[in-house]
Amino acid sequence: MFECLEGLARRSGEPSDVLAEYEPESTIAALEDAIRELGHQPVRLGAPADLLARAAKGEGQGVDAVLDIAEGERTRNREAWAPVLLEMQGVPALGSDALTLSLSLDKAWTKDVVAAAGVPVAPHVSVESPDDAEAAAAALGLPLFVKPRWEGTSKGIRGSSKVASREALAAEVARIVRDYDQPALVEPFLPGAEYTVCVVGTPPRALPALQRALDQATGIGVHALAHAEPDAARVHTTPGDLTPALEAELAAHSVAAFRALRCRDFARVDWKCDAAGRPRFLEINPLPTFATDGSFAILAELSGVTYAAFLARVLEEGLRRLGL
Repeated sequence: MFECLEGLARRSGEPSDVLAEYEPESTIAALEDAIRELGHQPVRLGAPADLLARAAKGEGQGVDAVLDIAEGERTRNREAWAPVLLEMQGVPALGSDALTLSLSLDKAWTKDVVAAAGVPVAPHVSVESPDDAEAAAAALGLPLFVKPRWEGTSKGIRGSSKVASREALAAEVARIVRDYDQPALVEPFLPGAEYTVCVVGTPPRALPALQRALDQATGIGVHALAHAEPDAARVHTTPGDLTPALEAELAAHSVAAFRALRCRDFARVDWKCDAAGRPRFLEINPLPTFATDGSFAILAELSGVTYAAFLARVLEEGLRRLGL
């Protein structure tokens, strides 16, 4: 299951990063290589609408199992479209189920769930209009960080997402509500290093943590700014010291978040450190990118194996969980 970036077009009036979540053709090809590495034959099923069309005709999907990376569109339940259709037809699927995907896309609810499991989370407020910005600033202090409540792939984030005044906060909230048709998630701006941890397997285990480069001027992750501001000149910095103790802490908390949300097979957990260097949970993505320049590809290169072989190991564990 997939929706490929090639052939998609931004509609008039939509923000510049509206297509950021969709994968390029190279990602689809990399996953197909991994499936062939395991001795299986990949079949492209298309987008959720294609699943629905075949189901409406009473046709099967013609596969033994599905690897779903389809994002859907617009609603906060969009990542659940394909898993629900597959579940209704009794087709086994790799990765997390529909409920986990919907919950994890809603960043506010996700933070509440993982915090209850003991994962360190910064305070946050969901703001539905600029009129509520004053109360958010009073509750959390300044500076603050503002982003859409239920988007992935850093959609909605730009240099102005870090705000140092109530006026700037109200303007950012207004932009998010207007451009993305959803509440804004407001939280204290964390000035420290940023890390990402991939979690895979059954039982889940954390792979080596990776530090992400920050934009020196704003302290925001360079990857997060790339979609909305691709041409901006930036000075990169990696201020963190990934000590064994910090990596162990990131690993333990990442697995705890994975378990709390009932994720399956693979996910990526993102972290940022506060002024004291303590990591705070940002979000989890149970539908992570498998792009050839993404975190999984970097881990493959660091481990000295081909990307196809690396992904094959991850998928093989998922197939084993399904009994296939």
